[in-house]
Parts: sequence; C-alpha cells; structure tokens
Amino acid sequence: MLFEAILERFTEGTPLSVMTRALLENVLQPKHLDDLFERMAEEQYTRELLFSTVVETMTLVACRIYKSPRAVYTDNPDWFPVTLKCLYEKLQGVELPVMREMVIDNARRLQPIIEELNGQLPPLLPGYRVKILDGNALTGTDHRIKELRQTTSAALPGKSLVVLDPALGVAIDVIPCEDGHAQERSLIGAVLDTVQPRDLWIEDRNFCTVGFIHGVAERHGFVLVREHKGLPWNALGELRYVGRVESGMVYEQEVEIVNDEGKSLRLRRVFIRLDEPTRDGETELALLSNVWGVSALTLARLYLKRWTIESVFNLLTMTLQCEHKGLGYPKAALFGFCVCLVAYNVLATVKAALRSVHGSVKVEAEVSLPKVADHVRRKYEGMMVGLLPAEWLPFREMSPKDMANFLKHLAAQVCLEKIRKAPTKPKKKVKAKRTFDPSKPHVSTARLLAASRQKQ
Repeated sequence: MLFEAILERFTEGTPLSVMTRALLENVLQPKHLDDLFERMAEEQYTRELLFSTVVETMTLVACRIYKSPRAVYTDNPDWFPVTLKCLYEKLQGVELPVMREMVIDNARRLQPIIEELNGQLPPLLPGYRVKILDGNALTGTDHRIKELRQTTSAALPGKSLVVLDPALGVAIDVIPCEDGHAQERSLIGAVLDTVQPRDLWIEDRNFCTVGFIHGVAERHGFVLVREHKGLPWNALGELRYVGRVESGMVYEQEVEIVNDEGKSLRLRRVFIRLDEPTRDGETELALLSNVWGVSALTLARLYLKRWTIESVFNLLTMTLQCEHKGLGYPKAALFGFCVCLVAYNVLATVKAALRSVHGSVKVEAEVSLPKVADHVRRKYEGMMVGLLPAEWLPFREMSPKDMANFLKHLAAQVCLEKIRKAPTKPKKKVKAKRTFDPSKPHVSTARLLAASRQKQ
C-alpha cells in the first residue's frame, strides 16, 4: 500500500519518468538479457558479473544520468561483485552478434506494446513495410589506449548501419562494425539477409549498388534509393516531366541495370530539379526504385522521409550519449551505441503512448522527444530514491496489453506544454563575417550597445 501511495505521487508529478522506468523494467528484464547473452555469446562467459548488470550500467550512461561507467560503479558498489577493471574488460569484450541481437530483441518486445497502444504512425506507403537504412560513424575517442598514445589523429572506434521502422518509430536492427574506416557498402550483405517480401528500403546513395538493388528485388522486396553517379544503367525511355513537389520539378524515365550474372532489372528513375541547392550545392537529385503503380510525385515526397533517421542520430548524439570519449576499445564504444539505441526505443514507445491518448497529429506536431528525455533525466534520480529498485519488479511480469493500459493511464496525466517543441523560426540571413583588429583585442559590450542605441 505504501508503494502504491508513493507511486501515485510520482505518476502525478512526473508521469514521463514513471513510464520510462516501467518500460525499462518490462523490456530489459535481467533474466531475459542473461539468457540472450548465454545464447549468443561465443567467447565471453558469465562468472560473477552478469550481462544484465552491464546493460543497466550503460543504460544509465546512455541516458546521461551518470557520466561514465566508473561513476555508476562508484555510486552503486553493491551491484558489482568484481573490480572496476573487470567491468571495463567485460565492456571491451562484448561480441557484435550479442549487441545486435539485444537491439533486435528490444524492438521485438516493444512492438506488441506499441500495437496495443495503437500508437503507430500512419504507413508512409500503404501495402509496404517501409524501412529506412543509414550509416553512423562514431566520433574520435580519447587516446587512453596504449596503441593510440603515439598519434594525434582522431581514433575512430567503429561505425554501424541502423534500420529504422518509421511506422513504429523504433530502431529495429543494427549492424555494428569495429573498423572505423570500413565502407558502409561492405556491411550490405548483413542487411540483405534480413530483407522480407513487401519491404520497402529507403536509403542514401552510399547503398546504391547493382548487387544490393538486385538482392532486394530477388527477395521480393523494394528499394527507393538515391542514384550514385557510379551506378551503370541503360535508358529504356525518354525523361518526361510529370509535375511538381514542394522542393522542385519532377521528371521520370524507365531504366535498367544488369548484374554480374547478366540478369536485367527494370527500374524507375525519378529525377528532381531542385528549386534551391542542397547544402552540398547540388541542384539535381535522382532516385531509383522498383516500386510500380505509385506516382513519381509520391516517391519523390516519400524519399524526403529518409531524414527521419537523421533526426534520430541527432537525438542519440545531442540528447542521449551514444558516443563516449572514454570508451576507446571498438567493442565497448559500439556496445554503448547499441544500448543508446535501446534507450531511444523506450523513449519512442513513451511517445507512442502520448500519441494514443493525445492524438497522433498533435503529438507529432508539438511534442519534442529531446525535451521528453531531458525531463526524464532531471526527475529520474529523485524518483529512484523515493521508489527503490525492488519495488518496480511487478512491471517485469506485465503483459503487453497491461503495460499498454498502464502507459495510457499515465500519458493522460502528461502536460504537453512542458515538452512542447520550440516554434520554428524563419532562417536568418547570412551574417557578415566578423573582423579582427589586432590593435583592439578587447571590446566593451556596454559601449557597443550604447553606440547601437545612439544610431537607432
């Protein structure tokens, strides 16, 4: 009864934090994570430090509740039956298949909850399961490792490919790679193994290869990819004007590509002449797709949704902590990134609960997921002092239906005004370049303001 009374006070004061913690308990159950580790790990093994403890440690770091694994270790000594050195050795040895399966399993466990909430976004293209693919390179780390101390070059711990389901709003797969210099195309084979019939893959030109497009089509999937200039194709028809979209004039033609085995694949080439150049100065954009029966204008607008995954990467970097400079070993850095994806998926599910109660249009237009994350981070530590970890155990046994009902109850109590997006402002004109006068290394702000007022 005491727990229920205290919980009720937190659900009234900080429902978003309670929703987040309840979801973490439900989808990151320690026994389930430890079983996953035993099933997938080939070289690592469990002696005293459990994999679930390592995941919880990195989740707190990914959410910026703690600055580093060391801070978690110091503040919670009863969690760790091993030394700090053993914790870091465990981190730097987590195998790539283990971290990938952790992300896939997390999305798999969250999907029924989102569906029970009816929190999915409308399909981008009815009849297809859209998947957005993009690569992410981790930034340079500190030179703490012995082998890095003799160089001043940035130390890149790895990169990864991430697959986003825009209808669910969660990352459903990740392909991590330890080589920071590896080409994204070298990881395409792992993506092809996951292609299902009626999948529609949207990706940038880095993935525009004959092998990938043919591979997806052979698996009865579809692509919408930006054309790479190095891709060989043969025109089957003339380029013809079909209309306009918000960004420019649209043209279309039929082309074909031939793979190494001599098999031909007919494609649509959607050509967009942009009204304004891109940030790279490009004024034209070409797309290739094997989707038929849909207008070229629809495909042109659909490709713009690829930027959804860019906003996810921005949130992972700026709001959460997917890049930790202290984690120099590739596996440790990549594991931190994958745990950050899991934390993002939980926040995305919280947003799905808000959509189910307050309406999809309103939440998508007004709610800022970074502000949700900031709100949870500010309230989380105080909430965990008031509600001990053992008292959250009932949430582990909740079914997706019960979990969805609980989330709806709390979502109704959320004040959207506290997590509202900042109003969009028109772009400012390009500022004049600053000047520097060596004879005046300092200026008086008060005098400059007074001079500006006098001019006015």
